[in-house]
Amino acid sequence: MDYLEFALTVSPADPGLEIAQAALSTLPFDTFTMDDGVLRAYIPQESFSQEDFDGLFLWDLEGFQISYQVTKIPQRNWNEEWEKNFSPIEIEGRATIRAPFHPAPASGMDILIEPRMSFGTGHHQTTYMMVAHVLDTDCSGKDVCDMGCGTGVLAIAAAKKGAKNVLAADIDSWAYENAKDNVAANACPQIRVVQGGAEVLGEQTFDLFLANINRNILLRYMADYARAVRPGGFLVMSGFYTPDNAAIEQEAAKYGFTRVKALEKDRWSALKFRKD
Repeated sequence: MDYLEFALTVSPADPGLEIAQAALSTLPFDTFTMDDGVLRAYIPQESFSQEDFDGLFLWDLEGFQISYQVTKIPQRNWNEEWEKNFSPIEIEGRATIRAPFHPAPASGMDILIEPRMSFGTGHHQTTYMMVAHVLDTDCSGKDVCDMGCGTGVLAIAAAKKGAKNVLAADIDSWAYENAKDNVAANACPQIRVVQGGAEVLGEQTFDLFLANINRNILLRYMADYARAVRPGGFLVMSGFYTPDNAAIEQEAAKYGFTRVKALEKDRWSALKFRKD
């Protein structure tokens, strides 16, 4: 699968870059990086619609100057792209997410991730916070679902925390293959990786349900996610900005969820709910 890289610059950068990322998140862009004042957004070429892109509210904003360049990235070159910039990241001093070519940490949970073109290295605020939530949750002997798994990093973290069975699902074929490879690299046989979205849940239920996707998808499929959480279980969600907390909490409350913990990092949120 070939990808398109959009490199955007916005003036003023604060809060322009954040607004730009929020706008692009409404389209099938699945990876974002920020460096030296440039927002880089990646989308599968087959998923890109020029009409939808041109219709973003971003271009109608007053008081901002926005420019961008587009580069096609063949699938075969993606490893080279991320290896140039990917460095290990430590989560709360308790877990390290690293690539196979990095040395193993001296202590704590060790998660091997080769992200290729899938979302989830720990560098993005939402992934960081979601892993932190997993680290703070008792996963021992539990059944866990990682919906929109990307690299599979959350599923792997849950498995290494002692989860009995883990379902990792993603609609993207590249993420599906990448997650399978990462699961194998981390020797987590209790993780089953499938390709698909909420429809793969069937009648399965879980003690812990993880969904790091985006605001619109979370709201659209909240009923499906809620049904899959056992009474007393937890639903943990991210992929949205802090101002969206109210909408997420209101929708979750419809299905008997109470917020028990909230994390915030650079205006991104990750909320943990308990099912009554």
